[in-house]
Amino acid sequence: MIRIRDAVIDDLPAMLHIYNHAIRNLVATFDLEEQSLEQREVWFYKHGENYPLLVAESEGKIVGYSCLSTFREKPAYARSTELSVYVADDVRGKGVGTALMAVILQRAAQLGYHTIISGIVGGNEASIALHQKFGFHFIGQFREVGFKFGEWQDVHFYQLLLENQ
Repeated sequence: MIRIRDAVIDDLPAMLHIYNHAIRNLVATFDLEEQSLEQREVWFYKHGENYPLLVAESEGKIVGYSCLSTFREKPAYARSTELSVYVADDVRGKGVGTALMAVILQRAAQLGYHTIISGIVGGNEASIALHQKFGFHFIGQFREVGFKFGEWQDVHFYQLLLENQ
């Protein structure tokens, strides 16, 4: 059973573990060095009422998280947001991403967002499939914008327009 809830500061070490694993092993983030608890605490406090940060919990363990973030700083972008989803390595493919996505998109609609943007590194077929499952559409790519693991990486952008806005 997966339970989705708002993250609290005590969840941060588990979230940091998931994120640092991604830094070390995946191109899902372009961070190159593991983050400290202090660095992620600054990140944590950028979220809140208008930018929810959710965790997925299974059997008392944090197994993933999702958040909405500022898309761009200028005021005209206020009803656009960027989505991130991270799932622990040992539970990928077991519905955690789907559960997180369903709730974070519901929250985005409740908050009055019009569009949601996700940047997905080229070749991340699982993330692409997850986004397409929820109605996201490919809108373009930036070629060779990140250099990680000795290779240039492309970022593909997916967008969901919330129809009720």
